[in-house]
Amino acid sequence: MDSKQEMEEQMIKSYQKDEQMMILIFAQWCVNHELDPEEMYLKAYPNQAGNQSLKQAIDLTVSKDEAGDVPNDTLLGVLSLFGNDDLAFVVSEEMAKQNNK
Repeated sequence: MDSKQEMEEQMIKSYQKDEQMMILIFAQWCVNHELDPEEMYLKAYPNQAGNQSLKQAIDLTVSKDEAGDVPNDTLLGVLSLFGNDDLAFVVSEEMAKQNNK
């Protein structure tokens, strides 16, 4: 394998790791706000039921009491970074609902 190929594989692995972190941040934010991550995800992406990366992230979440705060701006920034505009929209709607309570 040449060095260009190795570099490409390394970049792909790094992206996938970062993407998994983004999904975990989303899932933990949902748990912290007493929302179902799968339900929120399906509102944004109705054709992606059973997303394996989301299931893995949900398994890694901790209870609201154990978790650190996930600021709304952090979540929206991470979703934006990965181009998850539909999910960011659904999350923003939920944030607005919670702010109105």
